[in-house]
This record gives sequence, structure tokens and C-alpha cells, in this order.
Amino acid sequence: MERNLGMDLVRATEAAALRSGRWMGRGDKHGADQAAVDAMRMALNSVPMNGIVV
Repeated sequence: MERNLGMDLVRATEAAALRSGRWMGRGDKHGADQAAVDAMRMALNSVPMNGIVV
């Protein structure tokens, strides 16, 4: 099965948004940011690719 890198990136962005959305209204900007980073890192680590994200 051929994967579409663009869709994998969309899924990573969506995962970050959904995870950080749980922190909305709590006044914890750093918690929301960390949740988004963790979700995006997990999603990107599951994508078979070679490269550096800057």
C-alpha cells in the first residue's frame, strides 16, 4: 500500500489540535503546547520517512 505523506502530515496536525483542544479554557498554555507537541511527535514517529523536521 502506498502512503501519502501529505495526508500523514494532516493527520499529525489534526492529532495535535485535538489533543491541545482538551486544554482550552484551563489557562495552561504550556500544558496545551506540550500536549500538542507530544501528539504530533507520536504521529510523525509512525510515518515511515527519512528526513529532518526543522
